[in-house]
Amino acid sequence: MAKQGAAPDETGRRASAAPVRALGSEEGGGGPLELDRLIHERVRLGIVSALAVNGSMAFTDLKALLNATDGNLSAHARRLEEAGYIRCRKSFEGRIPRTDYELTGRGRRELEAYLDHMEALIRATREG
Repeated sequence: MAKQGAAPDETGRRASAAPVRALGSEEGGGGPLELDRLIHERVRLGIVSALAVNGSMAFTDLKALLNATDGNLSAHARRLEEAGYIRCRKSFEGRIPRTDYELTGRGRRELEAYLDHMEALIRATREG
């Protein structure tokens, strides 16, 4: 998602050049000022946020952090992986399977764009 808008403000963030519009499509935002609905869903936002802060995380750690079931976390992680937002690595610790996830460059850019949009929405709401 390309960033558009005014020059960075004193915090280094870009101000929105136009009012915030409705939610975008399921596979990312429908335009530069629309929310990325792929990230906007609670569990998926939790996954990308946790990975942005922690780098790499094991499936079991994400599951505990997000209070998700195996199936729910797997389904949401698969959507993010298919979109190229996260990378999945499977390995073994002894005979025990281990699945680790990490945020991709694209995932980090999309999360930054999502956060910028949410900040613009908050500013517009408070100024409204």
